[in-house]
Amino acid sequence: MSADRAFIDTNIFIYLYSDNADDLKKRHLAYKVMEQYDCQISTQVINEFSNICIKKLKITINQIQGFIIQMCSYCDLAYIDEDTIDKALGIHAKYGYAYYDSLMVASALERGCIYLLSEDLADGQVIEGLTIKNIFL
Repeated sequence: MSADRAFIDTNIFIYLYSDNADDLKKRHLAYKVMEQYDCQISTQVINEFSNICIKKLKITINQIQGFIIQMCSYCDLAYIDEDTIDKALGIHAKYGYAYYDSLMVASALERGCIYLLSEDLADGQVIEGLTIKNIFL
């Protein structure tokens, strides 16, 4: 039996690669996610992750490149195209999520995900068959 397909939000990877001692429990849960689900990400996740690593976490470029290689080895990578953008705008209009959150929802839907794992969105909300799930609750 194959694992459920889940789209992984950027914040999961931030906890996964953070060396902050306060985030140890969240890091453990993030590792479990990688084992439990058929993980999907988009180029948006990689871009957001890289930006946070550079600006907030002050991680070196070499480390970031290594993390991205690991992320892509654990997860299938979706590319954002015009259809994804159009779907995101519709999600934004219907549900009121910020555009970048709507873009993540659109990518998850395009990938056929059952779950969108995120700390930032409404836990338990279902959008077109996609359930938002906060693994940290």
